[in-house]
Amino acid sequence: MEKIAKLKDYLSASLTAFHAVENAKKFLAENGFVQLFETNDFEIMEGGKYYIERNGALLAFTVGGLDNFSYKIIASHVDSPALKLKENPEKQSGQYLTLNTETYGGGIWYSFFDRPLKIAGRIVRRENERVYSETVTSPYFVTIPSLAVHQNRGVNEGFAVNAQTDLAPLVALGNDSGWLEKAVGDTKVLAYDLYLVNADTPYTFGANNEFFASPRIDNLVNAYASLEALVSHADSDGICVACLMDNEEIGSRTAAGADGNFVETTLRRIAYALRFDDNEFYKALASSFLLSADNGHAMHPNHPEKCDPTNKTVLGGGVVVKSHANKAYVTDAISAALVKTVFEKAGVKYQTFFNRSDVRSGSTLGVAMASRLGIAGVDIGVAQLAMHSACECFAASDFAELINGLTAFYSSDILAKDNEFIIG
Repeated sequence: MEKIAKLKDYLSASLTAFHAVENAKKFLAENGFVQLFETNDFEIMEGGKYYIERNGALLAFTVGGLDNFSYKIIASHVDSPALKLKENPEKQSGQYLTLNTETYGGGIWYSFFDRPLKIAGRIVRRENERVYSETVTSPYFVTIPSLAVHQNRGVNEGFAVNAQTDLAPLVALGNDSGWLEKAVGDTKVLAYDLYLVNADTPYTFGANNEFFASPRIDNLVNAYASLEALVSHADSDGICVACLMDNEEIGSRTAAGADGNFVETTLRRIAYALRFDDNEFYKALASSFLLSADNGHAMHPNHPEKCDPTNKTVLGGGVVVKSHANKAYVTDAISAALVKTVFEKAGVKYQTFFNRSDVRSGSTLGVAMASRLGIAGVDIGVAQLAMHSACECFAASDFAELINGLTAFYSSDILAKDNEFIIG
């Protein structure tokens, strides 16, 4: 339960990707990690612990023994579906002030109605010639109220949310021009990336408190678990890397996303700083392995027919190993066997996930990252319900299995030799 308590704190404090990275930086600094900057030379050494940030994404790594120079990478993402404030967002409707938003990602938008929402994200300020950003959270809530059933008699037969009309949060009575200053503490804001996010408190539920519910379980559960594993893993050869990427929910094709060059260039610079040349770097990539850590759908108790008939992924079944014939996930037979071996040696419970064959699959950041780096990998995660809802849930016991599995991965020596993997 201690791990769940720490996860609860991280989820409560990480309202946006910017908050998640800021909280990750604090956690890493408390555990002896040193910050690097892309604009400076990398000064790293064997036995060191480091992290580097880029525009809402973070990459942290430890340097183990270099006799087997390779990378063991766990990649997750820190963004979740939310409502993003446009500029000039004020909309007056009679005595009500609402805010103009646009959708970020593919959320279950009706689940954001009648919730305690916070305005959160980052603002950009200027002091003289210095332009800098600051992470902010409004001290007050806003809400998107539902239209009463008496005024929408067909709501329970089906309601299609109109993103422009229906997703405007109620922020004030009257023409309150001070809403932004009250949200961020100052009106001297040049620009902002501000979101409306669910501020519900995470909670456990069930007869035995076996379930855990929270906003942003997808995918902060894996992001936090990778950090826990990185700071606690046993010594092993090679470079252990935790990638907390942004923009996965909108396709990853950004400078802070998995389809950008942040990971590739950072791994290359690590090699150069350790005095390895291009040839050694490419050899290291050929010996490297990726865990793309993002959650999978559990069998829903009210709709078991939505689950694959022979691979019934369930809450409490352990870490999910995800496969897909058309490569929505990076897993193949060799990589699946490797990670299953690591889990079995560590006593980690796992289960397999396949989508129904007549359902279009979602994808993960692993596909983009593995194709850029040319490395083997597996998609894993925990089984959850209500993915992309304002509040999601999973089995608390699976979080311990996830941390143990990720820690075992970092602690293993994985050697690629003649198209085979040897696990130590």
